[in-house]
Amino acid sequence: MPPRGTRDILPDEARARWAVVDAARGVFAAYAYGQIMTPTFEETEVFVRGVGVSTDIVRKEMYTFEDAGGRSLTLRPEGTAPVVRAFVEHGMHKLALPVKLWYLAPMFRYEAPQAGRYREHTQLGIEAIGSEDPLLDAEAITVLWDIYRRLGVPEVSLRIGSMGDPESRGAYREELVAHLSRHEGDLTPEERERLHDNPLRLFDSKEPRVRAIMAEAPMLLDRLGDAAQAHHDRVRAALDTLGIPYEEDPTLVRGFDYYTRTVFEFTCGLLGAQSAVGGGGRYDRLVEELGGPPTPGIGFGAGVERILLALEAGGVAPPEARLDCYLAVPDEELKLRLLPLLHELRERGLSCESDLRGRSLKAMLRHAAGLGARHTVIVGPREHGEGTATVRDMESGEQRTVPLEAATLAEALA
Repeated sequence: MPPRGTRDILPDEARARWAVVDAARGVFAAYAYGQIMTPTFEETEVFVRGVGVSTDIVRKEMYTFEDAGGRSLTLRPEGTAPVVRAFVEHGMHKLALPVKLWYLAPMFRYEAPQAGRYREHTQLGIEAIGSEDPLLDAEAITVLWDIYRRLGVPEVSLRIGSMGDPESRGAYREELVAHLSRHEGDLTPEERERLHDNPLRLFDSKEPRVRAIMAEAPMLLDRLGDAAQAHHDRVRAALDTLGIPYEEDPTLVRGFDYYTRTVFEFTCGLLGAQSAVGGGGRYDRLVEELGGPPTPGIGFGAGVERILLALEAGGVAPPEARLDCYLAVPDEELKLRLLPLLHELRERGLSCESDLRGRSLKAMLRHAAGLGARHTVIVGPREHGEGTATVRDMESGEQRTVPLEAATLAEALA
């Protein structure tokens, strides 16, 4: 059996997953993002330095092991730090900026499994590195918005916020810690530790007791410096110009230490308390943290499983790749002679299947229907002798006779 929190993916779900990926890939291409692939495991230091030692991911959720050479390695828990590590390692800052990259990769986190969240899950995302223009922030948000629209994900809403810049966040952090310190007696030991390590993360708490304390806390959006406020206003203006609806959320925080300025999250109203389907933000100091020159960037990540769960909740089927043709040849000798025809149809880009169990013609038609074939091409001894085939539309039941040669058949099946 697979370990708890992981699972097998069978063909029906695999087709649905690839439909999501194909839709995303089309959007990425439209915005000129190129694919990047990084290793499944990295040196642990990449995540300790990049994601942050005080984050839950680094403290509790990483799968870390020591290899035979005594090196500490970690299965990738998130996508941004590895891409930025590759950006630095390969000197990509010398390319025309911003460098726009997309990825599709498995992620591994030791957390409580729940609907649409697994200890091994698949994430798609983008990283745009090399520009601090707020219009790039708006573009990153729009890319994810377009993916949801292309797939028909229902009841999607967008929240945006700002983590400020180091100057405004430093003063704000002191104010927030002072507020929380007045309530320190109401916090658990773990929450008190977070108060000093990463107090903004307490905005993410689901505990009513903590939420009441945070409701009275000062808000970072009200404490932004002039530069951070101008950046935030420009992002909002771009979203307004594009007609993308959003809610400004002063309590929105993300789980990684590297975020600066813009943060955003998409949720699906049909998914209850765990409603997030994707999100991201700007990370203007991460490249430098991982050994590169000061280089700003922004990105997002979205779990494929979460998107599929949202589609299922709304009764929306992802686009499905259907079988173009089922070649039904009830004569075994004729089936052998028609193998080149079947091969040529496939070479012409048609998805084709045929009987490989010695079925009767009636059983072949049932098999074709079960596979969801759009057309069945029937060739018996009589049709073959006449150099023709019968093409049956499996939805309407209509039939027509066409010459038995690949080019004509391919046109008939298009």
